[in-house]
Amino acid sequence: MAARTTEPVRRRTGPPATPGRPWLHQLLRLLALLALCALALQLSFLLRVATMGFVDPASTAFQRSEAWGLLTRTGTLPWRQEWADWPRLSAHLARAVIASEDGSFASHPGVDWEALERAWDRNTRAEERAARSPSQGGPPRLVGGSTITQQLAKNLFLSGERTVLRKAQEFAITMMLEALLSKRRILEIYLNSVEWGSGVFGAQAAARHYFRTDAARLTPAQAARLAVMLPAPKRFEKLPGSPYLASRSATVLARMGMVELP
Repeated sequence: MAARTTEPVRRRTGPPATPGRPWLHQLLRLLALLALCALALQLSFLLRVATMGFVDPASTAFQRSEAWGLLTRTGTLPWRQEWADWPRLSAHLARAVIASEDGSFASHPGVDWEALERAWDRNTRAEERAARSPSQGGPPRLVGGSTITQQLAKNLFLSGERTVLRKAQEFAITMMLEALLSKRRILEIYLNSVEWGSGVFGAQAAARHYFRTDAARLTPAQAARLAVMLPAPKRFEKLPGSPYLASRSATVLARMGMVELP
């Protein structure tokens, strides 16, 4: 019988095999982690909004930012704020703020797309005029189309930076507010947290600061004046005799009777 011969096993001397595209696996893991963080952030916002259905917010992101700014600039913290439940808020003020800031507040789903489109068109025309005549005046005065709910969403949780990501988050929180809170509750929180001057927050503090009265006792004229101050409260605080403030207040006063309260 012939002897069986065997050949030695040849070992591969090249580099060891590696899984294909390891960078892709790392990228997918990173994207999954980012998605999980984004979901957790949205859930935290959702929980905080749901809590506001029965717990008054102690402060807002905007208020905390303003407090820090006052403290660093002046070394002091002059602060006026006192929560006033809905029965202690003047119906005149609620009507005036809706008439001035968001006429369709009671009926829109949180975002007024027509108002946003009108604001976009007006701002575009203003920027075009400024570009044609750069020597006339400063930068164009831009208008916003944000609803009361959008303004509340921004003030409660977000910074004042103007980015696409921040605006997207504002829309998401706006939808949460509209889904979980009533229109009356949204307006109640807004009137108690919005800025009405340097260190002056909420309707009760504003009524005491400007008219030495309570928020429940504001007259229609006083309410209209406070509502008109909202887009630029610090400026109008220093210019109480502004012709624009008087003219715009008269316009808002005339519209208040047509406002539907939630």
